[in-house]
Amino acid sequence: MTTEAIWSEYQTSLKAFIRSKVSNPDDAEDLLQDILVKTYTSLPSLHERSKLKPWLFQIANNAIIDFYRRKRFDSNDSDEVGNELWLDEESPSVVQDLTKCILPFLHGLSESEAELLKAIEIDGVSQKDYAETHDINYSTLKSRLKKSRQNLMGLFNQCCKFSLDSQGNLLEYERRDGNCSKC
Repeated sequence: MTTEAIWSEYQTSLKAFIRSKVSNPDDAEDLLQDILVKTYTSLPSLHERSKLKPWLFQIANNAIIDFYRRKRFDSNDSDEVGNELWLDEESPSVVQDLTKCILPFLHGLSESEAELLKAIEIDGVSQKDYAETHDINYSTLKSRLKKSRQNLMGLFNQCCKFSLDSQGNLLEYERRDGNCSKC
């Protein structure tokens, strides 16, 4: 299968996936182009064509994780240097605004839940790799991950009220009075 054929089949769904994770349309377009390049250069390493779609979305997920890591690194560097260009930046999105709450909320979970969520959701470890590394049955891991996500969401809900769109994407949030000291 050629890169062109792959791209014509999956470009729309990849773009929707990226847009669900990245609020700035220009950043989403840049990421889509990065994924196209990675697809083109890495396609020969894909041995099982039946795993094409998960492979593409893993590339996309890794690109998004790298994007946010670079963004965090860049913002830390500009803070240390005293960069005064903050007025040129767009205001942070709702998701970006809430990211500073994740680590404090993780500390509110059990150690095993916090480790699981940090590895899979923040560090980008695949669920299968985590299950193998920690000698956990994959279906057991998926259950634990779901429960850990629910517990984390419970902590967020104690602190904030969320508005979601019809697809479940976060639109905005409002802090509950006095209930949140975590972030």
